[in-house]
Amino acid sequence: MPRTSPADGIRFAFGTLTALPVRVTRWDREAARGGMQCAPLAGLVVGLCAAGAGGVLTALGAGPLLAATATAATPAALTRGLHLDGLADTADGLGSAKPAEDALRIMKQSDIGPFGVITLLFVLLAQVAVLFQLYERSWTEGALGAVVSATAARLALTLAARAGVPPARPEGLGAAVAGVVPRGRALLVTVLVVCGAAAAGAPLGASGVVRAAAAVVLALGAAEVLLRHCVRRFGGVTGDVFGGLAETAATAALVVLALG
Repeated sequence: MPRTSPADGIRFAFGTLTALPVRVTRWDREAARGGMQCAPLAGLVVGLCAAGAGGVLTALGAGPLLAATATAATPAALTRGLHLDGLADTADGLGSAKPAEDALRIMKQSDIGPFGVITLLFVLLAQVAVLFQLYERSWTEGALGAVVSATAARLALTLAARAGVPPARPEGLGAAVAGVVPRGRALLVTVLVVCGAAAAGAPLGASGVVRAAAAVVLALGAAEVLLRHCVRRFGGVTGDVFGGLAETAATAALVVLALG
């Protein structure tokens, strides 16, 4: 097997975690390792696109609510709703209170149940509400929210793919990426993202630095709680669980940025 290049990992990250026209040239554990380590990079690009959408509307005279809606919609469009769908399926599986095998079967169905609908409703409302609050303060704060939340969302996937986290099924995206990232490498990526978020918050002063760094850390904490619950409940992770983790982290990051 040829040695994996950094480009293979980047293509894997963008090809599996976004709807951008990137062709995945390798689909193996080595490429998956590089891809999941590069997941925050994919999140950064998605976040910059979301901030750009909000910025264009703001420049054209739109109010903060429309800018917030566009900013929240952009990540959904750039993933074809994949993470939102995963969140809904995970909510249906957890809410079913059925044994793991039956819950996983529910999650695989194409329809969305009541738990999924309710979860999507409140998560999207929370995201738009926070972004509205941030854009009311300034476009800079809204853009910071878009970038930090999208990057933290994909960083949560890097940590969920760390060694020791098992797959719930023998097939699918969850099985392809579960346990591929060494714990030390996952920690290093986390430190880099937290430092990058703090630097991004610097234009807003000391408060911005602290809030941006705290947003990433607390978002990872929220995702970790969900991850551990899913591993106990389902026996491991699935592609749907990864989607649920991303949306949970993104929402938690935004809520932290709205405080203070």
